[in-house]
Amino acid sequence: MAGAYDDRDGFIWMDGHLVPWREANVHVLSHALHYASSVFEGERCYNGKIFKGVEHSERLLRSGKLLDMDIPYTVEQIETAKYDMLKANGWTDAYVRVVAFRGAGEDMGVSSARNPVRMAVAGWEWGAYYGDAKMKGAKLDIAKWRRPSPETIPTAAKAAGLYMICTMSKHTAEAKGCSDALFFDFRGYVAEATGANVFFVKDGEVHTPDPDCILNGITRQTVIGMLRDKGIKVHERYIMPEELEGFEQCWLTGTAAEVTPVGQIGDYTFEVGALTRNIAESYEKLVRA
Repeated sequence: MAGAYDDRDGFIWMDGHLVPWREANVHVLSHALHYASSVFEGERCYNGKIFKGVEHSERLLRSGKLLDMDIPYTVEQIETAKYDMLKANGWTDAYVRVVAFRGAGEDMGVSSARNPVRMAVAGWEWGAYYGDAKMKGAKLDIAKWRRPSPETIPTAAKAAGLYMICTMSKHTAEAKGCSDALFFDFRGYVAEATGANVFFVKDGEVHTPDPDCILNGITRQTVIGMLRDKGIKVHERYIMPEELEGFEQCWLTGTAAEVTPVGQIGDYTFEVGALTRNIAESYEKLVRA
């Protein structure tokens, strides 16, 4: 076991420098801790190459701008920082976490314009996010919380504050013996899981929620491209909860989740069918190509 995340050997990149893992600390009055002024990315490195790394770095900068937070690094500098961190830790296969946040400074109210924007790049070795679900299909609860309207919060940003109801919903799901929870959105349509996008199969065609109030995941976009390359029709549309009963297969996509089959959502069951297995295997090959 590697131990608690604050007590490990290794290095974390912080504000332009590699620092020993246990010294990668921030002050308790960092603005992000009090007001969620933080954005982040989760990425995976396979065989020494971060999959879609540049796209993740570009999204980090966009997320920062959506939170009125100009991150003081270029895409190229962020990419260099990631690979420097991986090299320092001797990893060729790892999960990479980049986080940018407003630190401690002259402001301690809601406004934080005078506080520095800081950035850190960490990583760890992480196996399958849902354990053995890749074989038998994950079991999902249905969350009581709803994904918010884009008129209430910048839903296109990968912002820390947007994950609060994800943590709450996942805790509830795990207490019920599930590995995740499915959200509906503010209108009542099927939205996403706590950290992954969702896909459904019916009559050989694929259906996935329109990402107008959820994060349009990089893995989601990758998988849609793969499906279309295979000649499979993909419908990006609003999906009503009652439609769950008619879908035959289901899977989740995300950097951590990769492509994970779903066997059950609430009272609805799905088979881990041929198309689900095919796209999971194709994704595995693509990220290691």
